Amino acid sequence: MPLPTRRKQRTMATIIPERRPEWLRVPAPKGQNYSDLKQLMRGQSLHTVCEEARCPNIGECWGHKTATFMILGDTCTRSCGFCAIATGRPLGVDWEEPKRVAEAAKEMGLRHAVVTSVNRDELKDGGASIFAATIRWIRRLNPGCKVEVLTPDFKGDADALRVVMDAKPDIFNHNVETIPRLYRQVRPQAVYQRSLDVLQLAKEMYPGTRTKSGFMLGLGESEEEVLQVMRDMSEHGIDILTIGQYLRPSFKHLPIQRYATLEEFAAFKKAGKEMGFRHVESGPFVRSSYHAHEQADGANANA
Repeated sequence: MPLPTRRKQRTMATIIPERRPEWLRVPAPKGQNYSDLKQLMRGQSLHTVCEEARCPNIGECWGHKTATFMILGDTCTRSCGFCAIATGRPLGVDWEEPKRVAEAAKEMGLRHAVVTSVNRDELKDGGASIFAATIRWIRRLNPGCKVEVLTPDFKGDADALRVVMDAKPDIFNHNVETIPRLYRQVRPQAVYQRSLDVLQLAKEMYPGTRTKSGFMLGLGESEEEVLQVMRDMSEHGIDILTIGQYLRPSFKHLPIQRYATLEEFAAFKKAGKEMGFRHVESGPFVRSSYHAHEQADGANANA
């Protein structure tokens, strides 16, 4: 049986009314596919990062029956300054969850499933065993379905990472999120170099696995700092790069310093290609799992 849902540890914060550029607005989610998918997720007692992180692409993605499954509950042990997911003390591990995710992926007819999670630093393996079980269940019930995982850093634990990699995900993703100078404000419990090392180690464990990472613009970074992060990522063997605009979930989250222009996103995409990334997705609405199957196809086409 699925574990009961813990009451959120935060109160609902007021969404900021700041004015966004016209090209940075999306229609409200609606439609039959959106309604059907929401009912499916609730029926299976599953969470999606689309809802928990208030992703701006939820209307488009759910309208096309694509979603990013969020395993290991909906309460995170970390308190990143940009993230809308609740922080607190999580419940125990639900070992039936991997099978339910696979069943939902099958019902949706997915050919590329994306699985992420909250941070579970209180667990010995950081939740790696649940990631591995989810990968295997998806493969068992959905032969031919590609599986992409977006994992925490597991505190740099190589044994925990090995558990995930031994399940052989098609794409291993872990986001650096921002430039190292801003980590104390943006990712206070994370370490920039550790994130890069996790991505490099995943590639070393299984060289045939595509690695992927991304970061946000609009938190106060300079152009040169962004380019240096991209160079660091390239030197650590990352195949797929995603760059998006930070959108403040509420007043209690980090403020937006600026909106990057479409021309800036295009320039970083060009720079990324010149650095040798197999695929670069760069734009205001880009998120790790947005058009994930197209990102994977792009990387394979440039292999």
